[in-house]
Parts: sequence; structure tokens; C-alpha cells
Amino acid sequence: MSNTKKNFIISGLLLIIAIIYTILVQKIDVKPIGPENSSVGFATVNEAVANQIKENTTLGYSEILYDITKYLGYLSLAMCVIYAFVGLAQLIKRKSLFKVDKEIFMLAAFYIVVIALYVLFELYIVNYRPVIMEEGLEASYPSSHTMLAVCVCGSAIILNKKLFKDFKQIKIVNILCGVLLVTTVVGRLLSGVHWFSDIIGSIIISSALLMSFYSLINMKKEEK
Repeated sequence: MSNTKKNFIISGLLLIIAIIYTILVQKIDVKPIGPENSSVGFATVNEAVANQIKENTTLGYSEILYDITKYLGYLSLAMCVIYAFVGLAQLIKRKSLFKVDKEIFMLAAFYIVVIALYVLFELYIVNYRPVIMEEGLEASYPSSHTMLAVCVCGSAIILNKKLFKDFKQIKIVNILCGVLLVTTVVGRLLSGVHWFSDIIGSIIISSALLMSFYSLINMKKEEK
């Protein structure tokens, strides 16, 4: 079996796991433990994790961590703009849209899918945040900041070997991407604005998307 086929099989399995997990979150151990008696799946686990975070970190809800992760989200968006400029630079230099690296177009399509999922879960609410924000009850699943960080940083790490020739540059950028990813995920959980199941769901969904992106990129490489 070729590596391409294996990659796509793994991608498909991850997508199935993401769908099943999202369904289970709405069906298993659903209890009104959220603000204004809002129902939350995996209630026992979510409540236990929330209590542990509060007891061991004295955080509960941390506005500071919430703000930090919010600005880290802007940094992730800035990374998207950087890759857009990479594509624009190639267009100007090569003077043809068809000569721009296909990976740049694939990355743009990947971003569109991530945005589409964000909009979908804003409209189709799985559960609400464990705290009431300024706008009242807000959609909590999946954690959009977690999904953004994992997808943007993960896709950057996948593409950096092509965009950068210097190994040291690649290593530095990848380390920065990894730090941004981990800090956002951990910070979002500890900030108290998401349930544990929201963070896990975001990671699973993002992993499925990233593996699909990785499979497509490597399929193109094998074609060469």
C-alpha cells in the first residue's frame, strides 16, 4: 500500500472519529451544569476537570488568560496573512497565477474549510460556554481559538520545508509555531471559557483537517 493511500485512510478515520465524537458530546451524560442550566455532554468529566483547574490553579475563569489567548488568536490570523503575501510575492515575481505554488492554493482552500467549520458551529450550537460573557450564552464547541491555532500552526509546519530553504530558519519557525499552538490550547483550557470536551473536540477536528491537508500535499509530491 502506498504512503498516499495510507495517509488518506488515516485522514478518513480521523474525520469519522471527529464526527462520532461530536455526536457523542450531544448524547452522553448530558446534564444542565452550565450557566442558566444550559446542558453539557460528558458532564461528569467536564465538571471534574473544571473543578480540578479551579482548585489547583485558583483560576476558574481567568480574564487575563482569556485575553492572552484572544491575542494569540490574532497572531494565528497574522500567520495566514503572511502566507497570503508569500503567494502574492510569487505571483508578482513569476507574473502568472498558474506559476504560483499549488500548495499556496491548497493552503487557501484549507483556511476556507476551517472558516466554514467555524461558521457552522456558530450556527449549530453543540453546547455553551461554562461562563457567561458580555454577549450572554455563547457557543463553546469546538474551541475556535484552539482549532485556529492547531490548523494554522500545523499547516505552517507542514509547508515550511517548501517555503524556507535554510534548515535553521525552518527549525526556528516550526518551534515558534509549536509554542504558539501549545500555549493557545493550554491557555484556552485554563482560562475557563471552554469545557474540557470542547478542547478535545477541537484537537480531534483539527487533526482530521490537518491530516487531510498533509495527505493532499504529499499526494502532489508523489505525483512529481
